[in-house]
Amino acid sequence: MTDSILNLAVDYPLLNMFWTMLMIFLWVLWFFLLFRIIGDIFRDDELGGWGKPGWTIFVILLPFLGVFVYLIARGRGMGERELKRSQRNEEEFRSYVRQSAGSGSQAEELSRLADLKSRGEITEAEFQQAKAKVLVG
Repeated sequence: MTDSILNLAVDYPLLNMFWTMLMIFLWVLWFFLLFRIIGDIFRDDELGGWGKPGWTIFVILLPFLGVFVYLIARGRGMGERELKRSQRNEEEFRSYVRQSAGSGSQAEELSRLADLKSRGEITEAEFQQAKAKVLVG
């Protein structure tokens, strides 16, 4: 068994090992790029009708040509769409946190309502109705 390992080391020099590692790295990188493009096709809200199936078939049937043509035709938009999607997700998260955190305790709510009433922005009836909601909830 050790002879076969030694023979493999002699038959497979260091430069060939680096070349193989480079090819494996490029192959994995290619699949990441292919899946990123397919994901961009399906997440694009502006692309509709026959656009999504057309690009998907083109990228799957002719992967090298399809990916290069997609990157040339729509590559700049990929980054812009990703940025918009990221900003939208961030804003939704912040909105959820603000909503979940609430506006504070009942005392703070009542103080805020009293301030609105004293400035004349709400009537006495509106104040009483809001006060009842705060005390119940």
